Amino acid sequence: MLEIGTGCGYQTAVLAKLVEQVYSIERIKNLSQVAQMTLKNLNIENVTLKYGDGYQGWVEYAPYDGILVTAAPEHIPETLLNQLAEGGRMVIPVGELGYQKLMLIEHHQGNFKQTFLEGVRFVPLMPGLDE
Repeated sequence: MLEIGTGCGYQTAVLAKLVEQVYSIERIKNLSQVAQMTLKNLNIENVTLKYGDGYQGWVEYAPYDGILVTAAPEHIPETLLNQLAEGGRMVIPVGELGYQKLMLIEHHQGNFKQTFLEGVRFVPLMPGLDE
């Protein structure tokens, strides 16, 4: 599973109990360091962390059966769609600041089915890195 937006690592720790392996990317250096220490203190060993740009995903370990995005881009990044395995699912908030649509994206036979789940408010997904 790929998680975009590690934050302090709480959700990452929960995901680690649900799936075999979690790859998680955080663009804010301080948060990435906090998450690393949190997961270490919890003795969670099936998580691989990366300080990086979530817009780019993590090609090295793709494709992913699941992608969970914890910040909202205005449009679904094609780079993430390209890393979703056949039969895989992605949950992602999409839209402008203030209101987004939580979407389920399912990859079947080269096509991506989009299902609206509900209205949500997330922080924007920002490209690049934040020191």
